[in-house]
Amino acid sequence: MRVPGMLHGALRLADHARADVLGIDTEAAEALEGVVAVYTGDHVPGQLSVGLIHTDWPVFIPIGGRTSYLGDVLAIVVAETQQIAREAAELIHISYDVHIPFTDASSALDSEEDAVWGLDGNVLSRSVYARGDTDAALADSAHVISEVFETQRVEHAFLEPESTLAVPREDGGLHVYSGGQGVWDDRDQICAVLDLPTDEVSVQLVSNGGAFGGKEDMSNQAQTALAAHLSGRPVKCTLTREQSMLVHAKRHPIRIDLSVGCDGDGKLTGVKARMIGDSGPYASVGMKVLERAAGHASGPYVTPTIDVEAVAVRTNNPVCGAFRGFGANQAQFAMEGALDRLAEKVGITGWEMRSRNVVEPGVIWGPGQRMDDGCLGARQCLEAVKEAYETARSEGKAVGLGLSLKNSGLGNGFKEVARAVIRFREDGQVEVRHCWTEMGQGVHTVALQVAVTELGVEPGRIEVIVDTSRELGAGQTTGSRGTLMAAGSVKAACEAAIADGCQIGVDYPGEYIIDWTNSLEEDVEEPILHSTFGYAAQVVIADPETGKIERVVAAQDVGKAINPTLCEGQVEGAVHMGLGYALTEDFPTDETGRPTNMTLRSLGIIRPKDMPDVDVILVEAPDPGSPYGVKGVGELGLVPTAGAVAAALHQVDGVWRARLPFGVHQPVSP
Repeated sequence: MRVPGMLHGALRLADHARADVLGIDTEAAEALEGVVAVYTGDHVPGQLSVGLIHTDWPVFIPIGGRTSYLGDVLAIVVAETQQIAREAAELIHISYDVHIPFTDASSALDSEEDAVWGLDGNVLSRSVYARGDTDAALADSAHVISEVFETQRVEHAFLEPESTLAVPREDGGLHVYSGGQGVWDDRDQICAVLDLPTDEVSVQLVSNGGAFGGKEDMSNQAQTALAAHLSGRPVKCTLTREQSMLVHAKRHPIRIDLSVGCDGDGKLTGVKARMIGDSGPYASVGMKVLERAAGHASGPYVTPTIDVEAVAVRTNNPVCGAFRGFGANQAQFAMEGALDRLAEKVGITGWEMRSRNVVEPGVIWGPGQRMDDGCLGARQCLEAVKEAYETARSEGKAVGLGLSLKNSGLGNGFKEVARAVIRFREDGQVEVRHCWTEMGQGVHTVALQVAVTELGVEPGRIEVIVDTSRELGAGQTTGSRGTLMAAGSVKAACEAAIADGCQIGVDYPGEYIIDWTNSLEEDVEEPILHSTFGYAAQVVIADPETGKIERVVAAQDVGKAINPTLCEGQVEGAVHMGLGYALTEDFPTDETGRPTNMTLRSLGIIRPKDMPDVDVILVEAPDPGSPYGVKGVGELGLVPTAGAVAAALHQVDGVWRARLPFGVHQPVSP
């Protein structure tokens, strides 16, 4: 994107993960020809920190402050060209007093010294619940598996690095083009930094080149807006790939100490889990990831007793936050591994072990929620892959099976509101305004489909728009809730328009609200933690000699396939991401908190030529409380993959794997 008079911004990031900032010398940068200005924390007129849940993430580390990870920003250079801006940013000299960073979550948890500047304590959150006497149940079990599972930090690797364009308005306000996952949150946080009322800043969504959760937090929106606001000229700032990797949040590495028991027939008796997640320095949504991991600890299975604690720890490693799966994949990698080990002890197949324990309508799941008819999809997915599972076994292949669930929406007591507006224009077009971010997943298409279905108009007459000109904000596009809540709100808006005769020039609002869930902390006997769940079963088929994965059969319950092509694409992409998570992807840091894989090539992403065939089976078990019966699709498809891969590889060499990724780390248990 280009606009007349546009300047370019470039960020200056920290040199050390934990160091006091003694001085910021911008003289050499400012002297470079073509540089217009250099802005630091001293230039911020309003709030210095932002955040989605806790306001603890500084937009700049000022002189006298302390860096807390290598993605911290110290200055933004504004220049006539991008090349000059980036060159000048390197000329900024920072004086430091360097401290030893906290790079081990367990050490940070045990330390009384604060890892992060200005924040007390290194425990970000603690999620705890229990049902029954789990220790007694495990002691009385015929078989018990106790093992430590470890998952790794992962980079999102979306194609488009973060970019923001901020343009001063004629009325003295600011118009910001953002590639984030929640433009209303972007607006509110920009206004807090600039100390402006919300009507003086408008933010427009630019459909971004992928996100997977990594663009929920602000990256360079606040700094770019500040530069445009102070300079009075349009400013665009696009991160380099290396900066992008340093700045945005990653998938949590989680250590899971898990014990699972069953009786002689393979029926589960108890689950005990202790999780420690490295959340990096700032909150992002890390507490919610560990909360989700805790809630999903038992997977889609019935257990009469359960005891779970999940702790999110602050360190000086990269920030960790939202990433497709959102804690469910970490937790269920461990649970699936335990089920396969127990199945071997009982003497039954992995398919049969899951069949004997899968959730059914009316049972109590995990933290205490009574499941409704929507969970019929779990068994339907299991049945859908049975033939492929048995056929591959009979052919002598190495076969692994994974079964998982993932909630749609935020849940856990959070009130979720989605709004939409239908407006008929004089030129014959119909505006559909909603509050969700298009990032390649097709939510604009879903909104269009709902409008076409409800209004009976041609698709060519529909124009889908997302900007902050209407107060429709519903937070981040996250938690596999876009289709669910967009469909509900657009449908309601269409119904309002039809009831009034579809008048030209009138805004017809629609709303979809989920306000009936409970948090883990509430004292409710049968809490409704989540409004909707999806289910998925995957069969991973590998060569019994080499372990090379040849085929994946993926059955996924989507409730109702609003757009089957988009659904299949989501599942295929999720399987690709799940295989990388299982086998090759990693984003480790060294003892200084510096990531060691800093190119796309080094991340271990599976290339197209190395992908096995993926057979997608869409299962439709409608959710009784959702519009059209829909369930979330995007995240669930990678949740069962790693467990299924581990089971298949066990058949190759007899080794149980408990640490991700398998292709990097040696097996840890015989």
